[in-house]
Amino acid sequence: MKNTKPADSPASGAACAANGSKTACGLPSNVVIDMSKATVQHTDVEWQRLLTQRQYQVARLQGTEPPFRNEYWDNHEDGVYFSVCSDTPLFDSRDKFESGTGWPSFTKPIEPLFVSAQTDASLGMVRDEVHCTTDGAHLGHVFDDGPPPTGMRYCINSASLRFMPRKQYEAWVAAHAKPAAK
Repeated sequence: MKNTKPADSPASGAACAANGSKTACGLPSNVVIDMSKATVQHTDVEWQRLLTQRQYQVARLQGTEPPFRNEYWDNHEDGVYFSVCSDTPLFDSRDKFESGTGWPSFTKPIEPLFVSAQTDASLGMVRDEVHCTTDGAHLGHVFDDGPPPTGMRYCINSASLRFMPRKQYEAWVAAHAKPAAK
């Protein structure tokens, strides 16, 4: 994974500094998402009906919400974050950390197969954009400047997420568990 840096800048400094300047996390993407393998698919009209305007702008049109003014950047509840576009659990609050960027940040996804990364070299910088593999939702970006144990920082838009408290999540897992084979 790559840190986001302007193409002509030195390789130092935070990738998503919260100093009021334009940051890598705050810029739109030009990545083309391959939806052919997504199991949850809807037309644009259906997505607009299913999502709020901000959710649609971020998750479907690869936008970015403002830092420090989004739902989950400062959420400290115990639970799991799902894709707003499907019933796919993506990130556990136990892997969330304070990155200082103004977006929720995680060291890893719950299941690596649920999140994919594509290199986005648009806008004069290189960064790895992440998507939900189940529904193609744009989630945010991943950088290699996170804390141990992974060293990764999944910088995720709240608008792409739906939070479920731990007790509800445990009930959800039990309800969706496959019966044991006999």
